[in-house]
Amino acid sequence: MHPNEEPVYRVLDELHIPYTRYEHPPVFTVEEAQQHWASIPATHCKNLFLRNKKGVTHYLLIAESTQPVDIASVTASLNEDRLSFASPERLATYLGLTPGSVSPFGLIHPAANDVRVVIDATLRQSGAVAFHPNINTATIVLSWADFDRFLQHRGNVVRFVQL
Repeated sequence: MHPNEEPVYRVLDELHIPYTRYEHPPVFTVEEAQQHWASIPATHCKNLFLRNKKGVTHYLLIAESTQPVDIASVTASLNEDRLSFASPERLATYLGLTPGSVSPFGLIHPAANDVRVVIDATLRQSGAVAFHPNINTATIVLSWADFDRFLQHRGNVVRFVQL
């Protein structure tokens, strides 16, 4: 097991959140991952790490993997000037992650307290959701209710938007 994923399982176990882990080859894009997700029963998500124009506010955007994301409309709904993808350095600093392994479980990183979470509102209808456990060689599945409980435990600002 990779050291990045051990803290994920520790937190989920502490919260008594059941999950199922699936291993697969390394994937860096949704397109690469889809061939490995076919047999995994869940709503698969993509996670985008964004920053505002001044670089003082960071957002983790979570959407269903095939949902198109119009960053300009997300920017407007968040009342921001401009949002853009954060650099790999910012991703490492704030979530402790590398490109290709972006996940809401990066919120367990000590510097993630101020990261704002933006979730496509349609995900609330999902029975189960799937994310990387902070590495891109595995996917874990948990219920939406348990994922919501994880987010509440983390205490980050969470906002639901229509994409």
